[in-house]
Amino acid sequence: MEILQLLIIGVSQGCVYGLIALGFVLIYKATEMVNFAQGDMMMLGAFVAFSLANLAGLPFVLVFAATLLIMAVFGMALERGLLRSMIGEPPFAVLMLTIGLGFVIRAVAGAIWGNQPRALDSPFAGGIVEIQGLIIGHENIAIVVGTALLCAALYLFFRFTRLGIAMQAASQNQLAAYYLGIPVKRVFSLVWAISAAIAAAAGILVAPVSLIDPLMGFVGIKAFAAAIVGGFGSLPGAIVGGLVIGIAEQFVYLFLPPGVSEVSAFVLLLAMLIVRPEGIFATLQQKKV
Repeated sequence: MEILQLLIIGVSQGCVYGLIALGFVLIYKATEMVNFAQGDMMMLGAFVAFSLANLAGLPFVLVFAATLLIMAVFGMALERGLLRSMIGEPPFAVLMLTIGLGFVIRAVAGAIWGNQPRALDSPFAGGIVEIQGLIIGHENIAIVVGTALLCAALYLFFRFTRLGIAMQAASQNQLAAYYLGIPVKRVFSLVWAISAAIAAAAGILVAPVSLIDPLMGFVGIKAFAAAIVGGFGSLPGAIVGGLVIGIAEQFVYLFLPPGVSEVSAFVLLLAMLIVRPEGIFATLQQKKV
């Protein structure tokens, strides 16, 4: 029973890692940039939801939709105002820019909301479901269901919409997409908007489990490890990598000395880089020319 309990917690935590990893992969596939501020955008989205729910008193459904919209606009503004000028620059310059952006977001969040942990008013917080001694929190169910719905929405978007197909084409070959009339720069902006909205969704889902504070965005480092474990060019791999790391952390916590679980994600990352550097799903991602 304890194993099942840990498995449920690990799956819900892994879904959070996977959602943040999705943002890493989306941006990388479209622009070949790595956004190390992705975790901090999750934190910012959680604080926006906190303001709308706790301070403005809006219904949770409206809070969720409004937060995703606000963060999507923020992501698009970041791309147009800051990142677009970095296209064609060395990857190291972009890397340092996004790391610096993360510091700025944390500082601004601390200045606005303070450094004290905050609790988000959520209809899922505190409730439990008990099945033959197995206790499942409503917030864990919400994380898993929310992740599944977001993944399904992304699949349908990329599979059946003209804009989603255009995004896939731009990620495969930017120059060819441009010659075919696809507005590549607009696609880049939309990718950043979607990535920011996904990060915000992860922040809202995890907030009832983990209190909101400016440092919660550091979970993005583990999500980056999840993206690499799953295969950095693979959207399904991002989710699978997140689940692998989330579940592994729980079992390492049970069977190994305290503190080891905190570094288990990076041990898995190192092992994957040694055994299979391209990640779990990389063989499924081949560029079409």
